[in-house]
Amino acid sequence: MSNKVRASHILVETEQEAKDLMAQINSAEDFARLAAENSLCPSGANGGDLGFFGRGMMVKPFEDAAFALETGKVSEPVQTQFGWHLILVTEKA
Repeated sequence: MSNKVRASHILVETEQEAKDLMAQINSAEDFARLAAENSLCPSGANGGDLGFFGRGMMVKPFEDAAFALETGKVSEPVQTQFGWHLILVTEKA
């Protein structure tokens, strides 16, 4: 089991926005470009990259989704108090 994951995300206000972006990702759109253009999080400027984080460092729904994902996979929309996230796990350590 991984102790840390490296993930990128796209943060938007509504579930519908997240679903629309997911459809673009599934059509081979570039995750980092979509993050830069759409994410409400400052990490969007870096393609959504959050770097490595361990358990207990992110809000629980986000953490649970990130640690459950396979490397290279994008989550279904995940809701937190910040909005709706699409999460891409890029590495596990």
